[in-house]
Amino acid sequence: MLRVTDTIELSESEIHFKFIRSPGPGGQHVNRAATGVQLRFDVRHSASLPEYVRRRLLQSLRGRLSSEGILIITATRFRSQDLNRKDAVGRLAALIAGAARRIKVRRKTKPTAGSIRKKKERKERRSSLKRSRQKVGPGPDHY
Repeated sequence: MLRVTDTIELSESEIHFKFIRSPGPGGQHVNRAATGVQLRFDVRHSASLPEYVRRRLLQSLRGRLSSEGILIITATRFRSQDLNRKDAVGRLAALIAGAARRIKVRRKTKPTAGSIRKKKERKERRSSLKRSRQKVGPGPDHY
C-alpha cells in the first residue's frame, strides 16, 4: 500500500512498472542495464481514488493521459533502477496529493475605509504633480 494522504492509499496492484534504457551517460554498462522506469497508473479506473480527486486529476492531467485514462510517468534522473522507481512513485504521490487538496474559495470583500482614503490621496497627489508640470498659459487679459 502506498499512502498518499491520510485518506488516500493506493494498492500496489494498481501501479505498473516497465523498465527502459535511460538516455544520457552511463559507460560500458549503459546498453545492457534498463535503469529507467516507466510508471503506469490508470486514473480513470482506480478503485483507490475518491471521485473528486479522480475528476481533478482527469481535468488537470488532460495532456499527459493516454486515451484510456492511463498516466505514464517516466523517471530517468538517476543511474539506479531503484532510485528511479522511488522517484516515479514520489511524483505520482505528489500529483495525487495536489489533486486531493481542497481549493480555497475566494470571497469578495469590500475595500476598507482607510484603503479608499489612501487611494484618493495618492490620486490627488499625482494629479497635483501633473498639474504643476503644465505650461502656464497667458492670463485672461492677454487679448
